Amino acid sequence: MDKAEELVQKSWKGTAAMFAEDEALTPAPPWARAIQYKVASKLRGNYGDIRPATGHSTTGACTVREREVYVDEMVNILTGKVRRKKRPREKNKESDDNRGKSIAVSYDKKTGTLVETMSGSQVFQKGQNNQLVHPSSHTIVPTRRTPARVPEPKWHAPWKLGTVVSGHLGWVRCCAFEPKNEWFVTGSTDRTIKVWDLAKCSAGAEGGLKLTLTGHINAIRGLAVSPRTTYMFSAGEDKKVLCWDLETNKVIRRYHGHLSGVYSLALHPMLDLLVTGGRDSCARVWDIRTSKQIMMLGGHTHTVGALACNSIDPQVITGSNDSTVKLWDLAMGKAITTLTHHKKGIRDLCLAPFDFSFVTAAADNLKHWQARDGTFLHNYVGHNAIVNAVAVNQDQVLVSGGDDGSLRFWDYTTGYNFFKTNSVVQPGSLECENGIFATTFDKSGSRLITCEADKTIKIWKEDTDADPESHPIDMESWSKFCRTLR
Repeated sequence: MDKAEELVQKSWKGTAAMFAEDEALTPAPPWARAIQYKVASKLRGNYGDIRPATGHSTTGACTVREREVYVDEMVNILTGKVRRKKRPREKNKESDDNRGKSIAVSYDKKTGTLVETMSGSQVFQKGQNNQLVHPSSHTIVPTRRTPARVPEPKWHAPWKLGTVVSGHLGWVRCCAFEPKNEWFVTGSTDRTIKVWDLAKCSAGAEGGLKLTLTGHINAIRGLAVSPRTTYMFSAGEDKKVLCWDLETNKVIRRYHGHLSGVYSLALHPMLDLLVTGGRDSCARVWDIRTSKQIMMLGGHTHTVGALACNSIDPQVITGSNDSTVKLWDLAMGKAITTLTHHKKGIRDLCLAPFDFSFVTAAADNLKHWQARDGTFLHNYVGHNAIVNAVAVNQDQVLVSGGDDGSLRFWDYTTGYNFFKTNSVVQPGSLECENGIFATTFDKSGSRLITCEADKTIKIWKEDTDADPESHPIDMESWSKFCRTLR
C-alpha cells in the first residue's frame, strides 16, 4: 500500500508541475478554506450581481485573495454584521427640473384615459391599448377600465293560464294557426288532427272543436297552414307528408320520399315550397303543386327535428339531434355554415318576426343567433330543463317550454327572464305527464298555445292588471347576473 501511495503522489506531483499555472490544480487547501470556496461558488451563482461592500469585483473570480475577501464580506453582509453600501443614485435632469411643480390627474372622456399634467403641460402620452407612457422613463400607467353598460330589459307583463282545452286521446305534439287568426289546428299521438275555434276556446265556451281529420296511421309531428291557399300540410312518424284541402277536408296530395318518420315541417314564405325533416337525417324540399322532390339537403348525422324557412338566404335553417344547426342556400343546394355550439340535440327553433335572427332550443340551453351568417349573440340562462319548444311574438317576448312542465318568459333582446311558471297537469293524469311539447303564439301575439303531455291544450294570456309598479324589473339581480357572465 505504501508503494502504491508513493506512485500516486509522484504522478500527482508530475501532473501539478506540468499544469502549474492552472489554479485548479494547486495543492488542496484546508477544510475551512474549502468550505469558503464552496460558499463562494454558491454566492457567485446566486448573488454574483450584488455589488461588494468595499468595491471589489462583482464576479468574485479574480485572484484567490480577492475572492476570499469577497466571500468574507458577503458572509458578513448576509449575517448582518456589515451593511451593504447603496449605489450612488443617478441624477435625473427632468426630475430636478420638475421639482416643486404641481401635478394634476384628469380623466379624458373622449379617449377613456387618464391624463397627468404638470404645471399645465402634458407629461404622459397615449400609448398602445389606451395606456399612458411617460416620455422620459417610459413608465406605463394602466388606465382605469370603464365598466360595461348593463343592457336594460324591456318591461313585459307576466302571463297567466286562461283556458284548458281537452279532446285529444294522446300527447299533443304540434300546433299551427291559420292566417286570419280565427282557428288553429293541433296534431296528436292519437293519429288525429283537430281544428279548434280560437275565440270559443279562449273564452272556455262549448263548441270549440270544429273538425277532426284522420288519415295518418302514427303520431303527427308537424303542421303548417298555407297563408296563400286553402291548403294545410301535416307530417307524421308514419313517413307520410300530406296536403289537405280545407274546403273539402280531404287529402289531395301525398309527398313520398322519406325513409323514416317525419319530425318537422315548414313552408317557404315566398315560394310554393315545402321543407320536411325526419329520422333519415336529411331535409327534403318539395314542390307543393307537383308533389315532386326538388332537392335533398343532406349533411346531418341524426334526426332533423327542427325547421324554419326565410324569404332570403339562408332560406332554410335546420336543427338536428346531432347537436348542430345548418344554414342552407337553396340556390346552391348546400349549407352555408354549420353551428356547433350546442352540446345536446336541437329540439326546436324559431325565427324572430321583427329582426333577422333566430333562437335554438336544446337540452343544454337556449341560444340566440344572427340569421345571416350564424353569428352567436348570447345564451338565455336559467331554464334548467330539457327545452322542447320555443316561440317569440312581435312584442319581443320569448317563451320556452320544458319537458318538466316549466315555462320561462324572456325579453328577446337582452335575455332577461321576467317571468317563471309551471304548468299543472289535468286531473286524472300522472305527475310525470307534466311536459310541454310545443308552444305557439297566435297571429296577434296576445295568446299562447301550449301542447302538453297530459293530452290537453292550454291557452295563456297576459295579465292585464299588471304594471311596472306591481311587477318591476329586478335590476339589482339582473346587473349582478350580467357581471358574472363577464
